[in-house]
Amino acid sequence: DSINPEYVLVLSGDHIYKMDYSEMLENHKANNATLTVGVIPVPIKEASRFGIMNTDHANRIIEFEEKPKEPKSNLASMGIYIFNWKTLRRYLVEDQAKAREMEDFGKNVIPAYLDNGENCFAYPFEGYWKDVGTIESLWEANMETLSPDHPLNLSKDDWRIYTNNPVTPPQFITADAKLSDSLVVDGCYVAGDIEHSILSLNVKVGKGSKVSDSLVMSGVTIGENCTIEYAIIGENAVIADGASVVGTKDKIAVVGYEEVIGGPKNDGEE
Repeated sequence: DSINPEYVLVLSGDHIYKMDYSEMLENHKANNATLTVGVIPVPIKEASRFGIMNTDHANRIIEFEEKPKEPKSNLASMGIYIFNWKTLRRYLVEDQAKAREMEDFGKNVIPAYLDNGENCFAYPFEGYWKDVGTIESLWEANMETLSPDHPLNLSKDDWRIYTNNPVTPPQFITADAKLSDSLVVDGCYVAGDIEHSILSLNVKVGKGSKVSDSLVMSGVTIGENCTIEYAIIGENAVIADGASVVGTKDKIAVVGYEEVIGGPKNDGEE
């Protein structure tokens, strides 16, 4: 209320894509919409994971189903919404006065708009979009960035992706280490073999260890003679000498934040 904007852009935090929101806003204005939802086609077998839109020839939303068991369409909500603020505020205030809780855009807000005949439109998106709300999809999204043909080129000069990494020394790769098809961030020390993997900031990999098809997050220490396959290793975790963390493509192994695997008090494989 203190800002009192004309429009409100609402985004989800577990999706990966690149979009110019100003183009979606112009579409919203041109349609004289009160709500515009970014949408993308998904495989019909996966449609039950998403909010699904049914639209007419003008992309006006005529029906919305939140994670339907038997979807009528494969047009999924991207979790990107543009609202006219005055209209949205009115709905939220009225809902609060009636002691209901309009907490979810898919379950509560969009159905309320449609029930009251609001001008709701879909904004089709044709670029790369990934929902990383599951372990498998998070792993898959990271592995996809290793492809030189990936639509989101992390090295592209005209639209760089920045992180808040601190200033650290360059990575150090020993003479015996082997790296292929991998992304290694600053501050890493690598004495083992890295294949088709991502090593985040300040990761250490000991001699004789092999890391393949894995995402290793910041501050992880991997000892000597370890095996890491099809895994996500959480920040500041420690994999002791000789330990193994082995998953499969269909069941990714996960080591949590600051977790310790192996060593005198925690022997064995994950």
